Amino acid sequence: MDTKQIEYILKIAEENNITRAAEKLFITQSALNQQLLKLEKELGTPLFHRSRSHWGLTEAGRIYVEGARGVLQMKNTTYNRIFDVAGAKRGTLTIGLTPGRGLKMFTAIYPQLHQDFPNLKVCPIEMRVRDQQEAIARGTIDIGFMTLGKQDRTNDKYIVLGQEELMLIIPALHPAAERFGSSDGTITTIDLKELQYEPFVLMDRASTLRSICDAIFQKAGFLPNILFETNNTGGIASMVESTLCCGIIPWYYIQKPSDKLTRFHLENTPTWDVVVSYSKNAYLSSGAQEFIRLASDWWNMSCC
Repeated sequence: MDTKQIEYILKIAEENNITRAAEKLFITQSALNQQLLKLEKELGTPLFHRSRSHWGLTEAGRIYVEGARGVLQMKNTTYNRIFDVAGAKRGTLTIGLTPGRGLKMFTAIYPQLHQDFPNLKVCPIEMRVRDQQEAIARGTIDIGFMTLGKQDRTNDKYIVLGQEELMLIIPALHPAAERFGSSDGTITTIDLKELQYEPFVLMDRASTLRSICDAIFQKAGFLPNILFETNNTGGIASMVESTLCCGIIPWYYIQKPSDKLTRFHLENTPTWDVVVSYSKNAYLSSGAQEFIRLASDWWNMSCC
């Protein structure tokens, strides 16, 4: 198998469109199509169902893509192992990062990684947790940095970098803020049931934070009155500050006190794990291990 040709076909499959794939690969659509036709002639069967707007895989295409991903993953693992044996501090490392603070983490620690491994090619990709888990299963990323509860783990490997508390936030002008809050700025604990008739803003149902919040409300004995669902964790605090609703949010986003909202601990102190995940069959190169070490230090300083 020609690995460059493999990359071309996988990009078409990823984009479901040859025009977008060619743009991402920085080659002409004609050149990409010629590579595809050459391969299909060799195999004697089409790999894609073609239409103007969507290119879906045929059964043969699905078989090819599955095998092709395995070939690239094997090549990457083999090269990284050889580079480590030779002490070359080279190789490639594709990293999944959660939106927002995942990118902030990468920006903070990459200069040190680059200093230690100047010839390591690092490819960061911003994606949500469940997308990272799927990418790890496909072999399209090497490691992923995630926040999730144990109920959302797959059969992959997980290294816990720390734990983060989930906090209740309400508008500072809400009567419960004065009734249950403190006058000296300390964070008190509240029974969530005190707010069972209030509107809430929560993460959408595809989020790992939402699955934990659903369990919190179930334990409290009521279904929340959901005003709004979002895919932006930081947006929860903004909506609560606007006095529209209440929310449950990770500690990272509300470390600094705000005069527009009041923070509470919840009973039983719910938390989720900050983790790095990778395939149970994966090889962790020295560059990957150094990245994980730097990330662990950053997460523990910033939120855990």
